[in-house]
Amino acid sequence: MSSTIESLEPMAMPALLELGSDFYDEVEPAKFPQKILRYENHKASELLGLAAKAQSFADFQALPQNLPQALALRYHGHQFQHYNPDLGDGRGFVYAQIKSRGKLYDLGTKGSGQTPWSRQGDGRLTLKGAVREALATEILHSLGVHTSQSFCFFETGESLQRNDEPSPARSAVLTRMSESHIRYGSFQRLASLGQKENFAKLLDYCVRHYDPGALCSSIETLAKDFFQHVVQKAASTTADWMMSGFVHGVLNTDNMNITGESFDYGPYRFLPTYDPLFTAAYFDRSGLYAYGRQPSAVMWNLQALAASFQVLQKLDLKDQLQSFPDLFSSQVLEKFLRRLNLKPISKEQDENLFSLFFKALQSSQAPFEQSFFDHFSGWALQKWQKSPQKNFYDSPDFRDFHQALQKFSLENESFSQQIYFQQDLACTLLIDEIESLWKKIELEDDWSIFHQKIDQIRKITSTSVVLSR
Repeated sequence: MSSTIESLEPMAMPALLELGSDFYDEVEPAKFPQKILRYENHKASELLGLAAKAQSFADFQALPQNLPQALALRYHGHQFQHYNPDLGDGRGFVYAQIKSRGKLYDLGTKGSGQTPWSRQGDGRLTLKGAVREALATEILHSLGVHTSQSFCFFETGESLQRNDEPSPARSAVLTRMSESHIRYGSFQRLASLGQKENFAKLLDYCVRHYDPGALCSSIETLAKDFFQHVVQKAASTTADWMMSGFVHGVLNTDNMNITGESFDYGPYRFLPTYDPLFTAAYFDRSGLYAYGRQPSAVMWNLQALAASFQVLQKLDLKDQLQSFPDLFSSQVLEKFLRRLNLKPISKEQDENLFSLFFKALQSSQAPFEQSFFDHFSGWALQKWQKSPQKNFYDSPDFRDFHQALQKFSLENESFSQQIYFQQDLACTLLIDEIESLWKKIELEDDWSIFHQKIDQIRKITSTSVVLSR
């Protein structure tokens, strides 16, 4: 695999090895009967200084001067707010860490075989699951959401038995690129086991590699500063989800990353229309992780993380926790205006525009993403007048919104000239679209619609600065 490497920033040793064997288990990748490359992310490959030869990643061979053995990390977590100490990487591992442009990236896997944490599972991933994750990361990244990225996936030629989709199911193995593999549950595990020294070691690791600005001499100040940054990042990402109409589906503490990076896309959905009670996962019968409840779910997870810090000493993290609602609200408002390419005027007028828009969305049930698309650049373009869904906008609530919209000026005039906004329809990723392209793959082994969708999604990327933090 050394021939695929163009340029990597040298590290004295892979960062994860600093933690030691209490934090992970060495594992062997599964052997697959087939390795058919179905998707690769060339931009991610370029970012990591790796040549676009994803075929080399099918066997998960160790990168030169990198992790000599794949590592399945240990963690606990609250799943639907019930504590589970029997977690850990059950069908994936970290097999490389690469430093590029001053930032550390993990290359991790999904569907790469059994580990000590598989809990009687087969450690595999369905091909449909790989397709769904690649689509999710592509569109969220294009929209400027802080997300992991799918690096590549292969069809592996095995037949899997699953309870929640037709079986036998085709199989795949996916590699994802992320900023960190450390979850809230990584800290929870150490607190639950009473491992104060290891907790402090993990905190030091996270600060040095992901938040060096928090370095200080006092462990109490270090913990408070680090936790405050985790809160800020969580608020920003949650605002990203809300303004993208994204519903994660499983906001457990083992699915929350300390960098705020969104990852692990199982039963996610995007809103067809604005509905705070819209739920992604069929098994979330109470709607705990419904679209409108995502901010409170993240707040709950932050409280659980804060509780784990008590293993160090009596820390008062109340101020940091209580900052989340205001941080989230300000981020939502900022990202709302960016989605429309509008300059802020005043808090009162900005909030009024926000309220009028979502009131109009709810009363009209206009398509969520198309409504943002049609109102991009506001009064300057008035795209809604020629929109395929313009009838939705002929309502009292939308007229009130349009009246308020006249007061706002463009943030960046060049954004309105982007090719993406010259078309009539927004690029969306609703469940029916996913099912339709999957049917072509499942029944005809036709990947053309999947790749066409990826190309459509990537056309949004040039405008992602509108959403990015």
